[in-house]
Amino acid sequence: MIRIAQSIFFLILLNLPLTSWSNESSALKSNSEQNPIIKPQKKPVLIEADKITGYYKQEIEATGDVVLHHGDKVLTAERMKYYQQTEDAEAEGNVRLERPKDILQGEQLEINLKTEIGHLTEPRYSVKEGKGRGAGDILLFEGKDNYRIKDTNYTACPEGNHDWYLRAKEVEIDNKKEVGTARHVSVVFKDVPILYSPWLDFSYSGQRKTGLLTPVAGYNVRTGFDVGLPVYLNIAPNIDATITPRIMTQRGFLLSNEFRYIGNNQMNGHLLFDILPQDIERNRTRWGVLYTHTQNIGKGWQGFLNYNAVSDDRYFRELTPNLAQTSLVNLSQQGGVNYNGRLGTDGVLNFTGFAQRFQTIQDPFALIVSPYERLPHFAVNAAKYNVGKFDFELQSSWTNFFHPTLVDGNRTILYPSVSTPLRNEYGYITPKFGLHYTNYNLTAPVDAKGENVDRTVPIVSLDSGIAFDRQFNWGDRSIVQTLEPRFFYVYVPYRNQGFLPNFDSAVNDFSFAQMLTENKFSGGDRINDANRAVGALTSRFVDKETGVEFLRLAVGQLMNFTDPRIQLLPPQVTSGNADFIAAISGRLTQHISTDSNVQMDQSIGVIEKVRSGVSYQPEPGKVLNFGYRFTRDVLQQVDTSVQWPIYGNLRGVSRVNYSLNDDKILAGLAGLEYNSCCWALRVVLQRLTTATQTTTTAFFLQLELKGLMGIGNNPLQVLQGTIPGYTSIH
Repeated sequence: MIRIAQSIFFLILLNLPLTSWSNESSALKSNSEQNPIIKPQKKPVLIEADKITGYYKQEIEATGDVVLHHGDKVLTAERMKYYQQTEDAEAEGNVRLERPKDILQGEQLEINLKTEIGHLTEPRYSVKEGKGRGAGDILLFEGKDNYRIKDTNYTACPEGNHDWYLRAKEVEIDNKKEVGTARHVSVVFKDVPILYSPWLDFSYSGQRKTGLLTPVAGYNVRTGFDVGLPVYLNIAPNIDATITPRIMTQRGFLLSNEFRYIGNNQMNGHLLFDILPQDIERNRTRWGVLYTHTQNIGKGWQGFLNYNAVSDDRYFRELTPNLAQTSLVNLSQQGGVNYNGRLGTDGVLNFTGFAQRFQTIQDPFALIVSPYERLPHFAVNAAKYNVGKFDFELQSSWTNFFHPTLVDGNRTILYPSVSTPLRNEYGYITPKFGLHYTNYNLTAPVDAKGENVDRTVPIVSLDSGIAFDRQFNWGDRSIVQTLEPRFFYVYVPYRNQGFLPNFDSAVNDFSFAQMLTENKFSGGDRINDANRAVGALTSRFVDKETGVEFLRLAVGQLMNFTDPRIQLLPPQVTSGNADFIAAISGRLTQHISTDSNVQMDQSIGVIEKVRSGVSYQPEPGKVLNFGYRFTRDVLQQVDTSVQWPIYGNLRGVSRVNYSLNDDKILAGLAGLEYNSCCWALRVVLQRLTTATQTTTTAFFLQLELKGLMGIGNNPLQVLQGTIPGYTSIH
């Protein structure tokens, strides 16, 4: 009660009115209505302490557990003086100043509460965003949200830990921009200086800012030691760039450029451009470019551009630090527009127009035929629903195909169809009839039928399904299980198509989705003859509370009533003659998950294909994966990967992709990672087959000082891409 009374008394002393006289109030109100005057409001000051003395409108002295409240700031100390006229405050003894973005502590403080100019001796500071903290000789307040610390250190390690820290002659903190600037700074790790810079600035909250990024370094058997110094440019809130000069001991100097932009949901783009002016080993200029752009034109229209190119076939295999790019074969160079709109109240209309060509990356020991270029391609798809009891659809396109060595020309496709969806709350039946017409105008005939040929094929299908469900308890979980039988039938009469070119057709990979389609071929040049039915059964297990599906079981059986006659010759054929498929995906237990399927050809009783993956992950940072891939007469591979603790904070990572047919490792990875509370060290060696008779090896070494920087070549993208379920422990 005494402290409350003292606080109220000194609110009166500080001219903070708690009550007002009624007559005076009325007069002021009258005057203000006639001549309103707006004055800046002075922030109230509230002081609490065991003992408070002072002079009216001059100064206040407080001792014993002093607390001063000023706006969003709280100042505590053992003793304090406050000068009302100047708004100066002096505090000493266990001084603590808490502000929205930081906490400052020290022994003696002098500060002006209005200008926030002053100083603090023996300062200790911590920033709330990013958990950075430090100490120094003296802290100088230089206005709102700014202060400077002399002879200081800074770390993001928790209290009591100094595994790494910045040691600087001076550090300036800008809380408004949430950045720090250090001068004559050393980065110290385990009491050993590892970096020095006369100047360094950093964002302690993770916000983007222009400046030098930490150096990256690595080793690749084809480039040698590779060292780069990235420069980040925060050009605008929606535009940035990263420019990285790189030195490769076996290749020379390479300049890597990345540019990104986003424009008010109207456009976005991403440009990667690398240039090696003079390759030491190849004695030539080499370059690579990747550019994507999308543009919202308005009223349903959108433009797009996707351009990829390299200077030569060996570029990815020899120069890219991303080994995943070494498997790229056809680089798309495409630009065009599309439109999505409505066709009346119950209809949609889509238009696409583009031009596309490819750069084919050739393996000299396994040459392939490059795809046809589409110069240009136009497609119109339309659908009108609920016309009476019918749905009408139209798929149409016109494409001009070009190839320097093969027969080319243009192709027109018209595929109108009509269906009658019959639905209720538990099932549906949808009969459908369509007529597929294709016309070719070729530069040279495929056979004696000439250069202008066409094909007309009727297509009849029936799709139907029923859904049942039941509820049961599994432990403490309420589960909904569904049972979803489905029947699909399609009839397509045989039409001889040997006189037609093949611009873009291939055999679709056999799967549940492919079983339930009219045509087993992709593209528009081949339409299968079919008299087949498919029976499928799917059961899903769904958590009733969250709606999350955690397990799915499915089987499907394809039955051909007549033998298909339309075939594609190798090498286009990508699947066998499987007619039965079974699959399981999701969580078998709390820690074990799987995604597996098997395909069989029941006519001869052999397995055509197996794709199986099992993962055991009891907790983040612990994962064991096993995968098996088999395609009859084509491949047989085992893929294992693991992230697992070895001792304490030390974890091992490994991945092996082994070909049983070739008796060799196609891809391998091994490494160690150590994660502490505020730093991590990762060492990774990766070996990858990049062509028929070519392999490459890369070495990654990175020291991550959490909350500050990563030094070296970051392997996280490689680990996340090759070890499913890999978790970076923080």
